[in-house]
Amino acid sequence: MPLDPFFADRLQRQRKYMLAQAWDGVKKRLGWPWFMRPAEEQAVRTAPPAEKGRARAAARVEVREDVRASRPHPSTRRAEHRRIALSWDRAELRKVGTPPPRVHTIDRILSVAGAPDVRLRIYYPTEGGRPDAPVPACLSFFGGAFRIGGIDYPTTDAANRRRAADARVAMIAVGYALAPEYKYPVPVLQGHAALEWVFEHAADLGLDPERIGLAGTSAGGNIAAAVALANRDRGRLPVRLQLLEVPVVDLTGRHIDLRATRGIGIPSFVMRRELRSVARTYLRHQSDAYEPYASPLRAESHADLPPAVILTAQYDPLRGDGEAYAAALRVAGVDASAVQYLGVTHDTAIFTGVLSAARRWHSDVVSALRTLHG
Repeated sequence: MPLDPFFADRLQRQRKYMLAQAWDGVKKRLGWPWFMRPAEEQAVRTAPPAEKGRARAAARVEVREDVRASRPHPSTRRAEHRRIALSWDRAELRKVGTPPPRVHTIDRILSVAGAPDVRLRIYYPTEGGRPDAPVPACLSFFGGAFRIGGIDYPTTDAANRRRAADARVAMIAVGYALAPEYKYPVPVLQGHAALEWVFEHAADLGLDPERIGLAGTSAGGNIAAAVALANRDRGRLPVRLQLLEVPVVDLTGRHIDLRATRGIGIPSFVMRRELRSVARTYLRHQSDAYEPYASPLRAESHADLPPAVILTAQYDPLRGDGEAYAAALRVAGVDASAVQYLGVTHDTAIFTGVLSAARRWHSDVVSALRTLHG
């Protein structure tokens, strides 16, 4: 199916941005050629014939030194990138999202052995306070390529509020630590600790410990699936659902489907570069990609995992991951469904204010969450 008309204009800008990013990467690694810098070019052109070679070499050195001096510290670049991402997210909710309902929330800070503290925010499906009776709950892991995003991002916060209100389920947003400051397996350790804490304190929180699920989007889908595996391997708490939206579940890249992005004119080399960057940022070593808690699809067995609902998008290279994971779960005897939304892209779910496919996506997520009511 052709790309939805809504995405056509956005695609033009995204394509230009990604190509510019790739070109900037080349320039930062190699520096500007001397002939593309007018001052240096003039110095070479006016040098005596016997000195031209030396002048060219000096120009190249000067350019590379200028490039190095102009590079901000990596932590500064990350902070700026996250600031821009947060600003963009705020604007997206205002322009293309849906205003969230008012629901009661509480925040908690959880200490985690071997990892930083993790912040949890519980969204109750009521406005004035906790419900009178215990309600189902679902731990939710945000997306953002493991390196941006957070529970305070406006579109993430709005989605949790709408899902809590519409599904009548308490959504528990997990503020896991970001890479590269905190690499794998830190987010998995935090997520698993959060799951255990929710079960342990369910009665005090007004939650039903027999009706708890896991959910995650993109990188968050990876973490949710890894936490489900860790729970099966270690605690076997009665998790009732894993809801995975456009998940990346194999960081080796084996199941990336580049036909999805070639279909909308994004060169494969650009997309490969971006996906490799994501894996390098999150993983300590390349070999970590073969561990099951980094790449849940590569687990030796997927038996005894919770029922799964997996949502993918036609024009998303991660669609192959979602399809392969659903197939692996079914082979292992797990009740798993997979739905691909045609004509749309990776971030479809945030466009509920302007796109019918996004509203259907929200409706299907709500339907999956309602299964926690039993």
